[in-house]
Amino acid sequence: MISAIMDGAFEDPPWSRFLDQLRRLTGADFATLLFRPHERPLAEAVHLFSGDIPVPSVDQVYGSHLGGLEALTDLKLEEGRVYAFDELYPPNSSKHSGKFYQEVIAASGITACRMVRVMEPTGVSAWLTISRRMDDFLPADEALLLTIAPIMRGVLRLYVALESARFSASVTGDAMRRLYFAWMTLDARGHLVEYDHEAGRAMTMSGVLSKGANSRLVIEPASLARTILDAIEAIADDPKARPRAFILSQDPWLDMLLVPMTHNRISAHPRAVAIAYVHGDSWHAEDRCEQLTQLFGLSNGEARLALALSRGMSIEEAATALGITVGTSRKRSKAIYAKTGARGLPDLIRIIMRSVIALAPRD
Repeated sequence: MISAIMDGAFEDPPWSRFLDQLRRLTGADFATLLFRPHERPLAEAVHLFSGDIPVPSVDQVYGSHLGGLEALTDLKLEEGRVYAFDELYPPNSSKHSGKFYQEVIAASGITACRMVRVMEPTGVSAWLTISRRMDDFLPADEALLLTIAPIMRGVLRLYVALESARFSASVTGDAMRRLYFAWMTLDARGHLVEYDHEAGRAMTMSGVLSKGANSRLVIEPASLARTILDAIEAIADDPKARPRAFILSQDPWLDMLLVPMTHNRISAHPRAVAIAYVHGDSWHAEDRCEQLTQLFGLSNGEARLALALSRGMSIEEAATALGITVGTSRKRSKAIYAKTGARGLPDLIRIIMRSVIALAPRD
């Protein structure tokens, strides 16, 4: 039973095995778990069910009534206490004529139940209920719910924290995807240990990185591969080595930051010695220049220079790459600063990197 409660947060639907076990152990016809976020409408509650009625039918009935149902909150149920059927629906109570009672409780033939409410620290409440069509529950069944309640409270706390972490990870992952950031962990010989979805895309589409035999990271050209592998070996020999940065491609842009792996998490793979953060641009330079022109009113020449500067080139290096004189490059840079409002090169890089063009989807 405890194992089913602990593992339930990772099941789909959650806690299905626990509810099935609870129903069999207590001889209940139905076992339900209803929980909702703090101060949210009951209609937004998550409803989990075990019983001999098809789940879609139960969900449809509950879904049509939860929006107007206030029975659970009206009762002001004391947290951790087990309530019997007559306490929830007193004899001769007006609740017996209510639509929910008639269409859910009476229609299911329920004549006995036990309910316990638990609440975790952020305010998420859960109502665990066992119900029967005939005969009342035994004191042992009530004792079981009292034993389960504190365990369920702790697991609910973990579940809420897990859902919060999942949401944060989802939002962060979406931002990383839009900004074209990726990560991969590597062993001392340059073999891939773990990598995220975006790193997989980079290895499939970049033409610079790929996954070779035995999960070896293949880098083109060979001279760059040797340099990066030497850096990985240096990090393996000295975990306190300084991070190393590499430009993998200039059009479309792709760079890499190689840092030592710190094994400060339980799930960290012992073979991993380095993390490679890969950042790129799925747009070609011509596309990015067009976007800069639209966003800041730059001329085509100014946009090309601004893009080059934002990618780490000096005025002199950009002039050479673009086939213009240093004097022309300096003149255009002044126009760029004026149009973007940048106060210098670091500010220009910040403005461009934080502008909406960084989020522009490729497809």
